[in-house]
Amino acid sequence: MTPLEHYNDRELIAMCRANNDLGYAGLYKKYAKATYNSIHRVVAHTAEAEDILQETFVAVFKEIDRLDQVINFEAWIKRVAINKSISHLRKRKIEFADLGSKEIEAEQEYDVEENEIFESKVEDVKKCIAKLPDGYRTILTLYLFEQISQEEIAKLLGISYNTVRTQYHRGKKKILSALIEKSYYE
Repeated sequence: MTPLEHYNDRELIAMCRANNDLGYAGLYKKYAKATYNSIHRVVAHTAEAEDILQETFVAVFKEIDRLDQVINFEAWIKRVAINKSISHLRKRKIEFADLGSKEIEAEQEYDVEENEIFESKVEDVKKCIAKLPDGYRTILTLYLFEQISQEEIAKLLGISYNTVRTQYHRGKKKILSALIEKSYYE
């Protein structure tokens, strides 16, 4: 028997539609880790992220007949996972303060020192992001790691674009402050 890695998504989906467990196993093996990483960046708690991962695959596999119409399985499962993660945050009563039409100050000056610090080690930035309040962390994660536009984040979270922008910039400033503080102690 050929290892599951040699099957493409279309073949694995066809196996699923034929109720062949190898199709389900193949898709799970191929996409579980990346999907989990996307979830865990939004929902920092490991056990909760694992639960959402399982819920995501259950939901996707329940819609197995729709998989035939999906062009990019990886993008589709990631979108399902992100939506489930955001729903989970809402159930936990994570609030995204809607600041309405308040604008952030225009950042017209390019700060070389600030930019150098922000481009420091990725792990330090990830650790700082993990320590942010849930609202800031969610917005930064969706924007930086999942590459979802700020307009799309606003729609996903049901808040204004200005709120997303403001929380993104405030979160970024908190990260910069933490990185500056860290650099003094090293």
